[in-house]
This record gives sequence, C-alpha cells and structure tokens, in this order.
Amino acid sequence: MARTEIYTASVSWTGGHRGRLKLGNGPEMDFSAPPASHGEAGVLTPEDAFVAAVNTCVMLMFIWAAERFRLDLVSYDCRAEGTKLVELDRTEIFTEVVLRPRIAVRAGNEPPEAVEKRVRRGLDGARKFSLVANSVKSEIVIEPEILIDGRGAGE
Repeated sequence: MARTEIYTASVSWTGGHRGRLKLGNGPEMDFSAPPASHGEAGVLTPEDAFVAAVNTCVMLMFIWAAERFRLDLVSYDCRAEGTKLVELDRTEIFTEVVLRPRIAVRAGNEPPEAVEKRVRRGLDGARKFSLVANSVKSEIVIEPEILIDGRGAGE
C-alpha cells in the first residue's frame, strides 16, 4: 500500500534579496538570489539548492546500490552542473543537470569488467530510484569516471 511522508522548510525574509531557511530536519542557513539576479554572493541560492538536491539524492541512492551490489567502494565524488535557460520573457527553467561522478572501487579477485558492469548498474539504479531526479522536469545526465583499483575502467 502506498504511503505519504511530509517534509517541511520554513523561510523568513531578512531584508533585501536575502532570507533565512530552516529545514525540517534541523539545519538553518541564509539564502539569497544569485548575484546575477540582484542577490548576494557567498550564501545558498535556490539554484544551488536545486542542483545540490539532485546530486545528493543520486549519490545516496548510489551508495545504497553499491551496498546491494557488494561493490568495494573506495570513494565517490561528484560534480554537478545545472543548465538554466532564461527565456525572452524572463521565465526560467533548468533544462539539464549533468552529474559527473568519479567513482573508485576495488575489484579484489573479480575481473575489472564485471566490477565496472556492477558500478554502471548501480548508477542506473541510483538514477531510477532517486526521488529528486524523478521529481524534476530537467533531463538528468550521468557521465561517470570509473576507477577500478586505481585505473580507469577499460584500461
């Protein structure tokens, strides 16, 4: 049977183009519009939060998949880049979020090709089961660099 869960976030205006965000899970932080939109540098922006939400959710789903597929994960680092389209009428939309994870795993006694295949299956599963990635209109692209025992996959 399906169920629902509720997540909350509260915002308060603190002046200018700045506010204070309190997340339901506890963290609090200042936020602003991006500098290009008359905001302030050095604080969270909604655009940053959007890209970060996709990136963090996919990473957590990959960690889950790595455990499920018994990958000997050494490291996972991912740079995410969101492309925002600004239309002539000033409406905006993120058209794409590209994730570039750098994943290092140990093969142990397994053939590196088999390990790489499991890593790629893990990434597919991470994309498939990511709540955030499934909840946005933007295209989500994953361009991994996979290192097996310190070497790039396929070397």
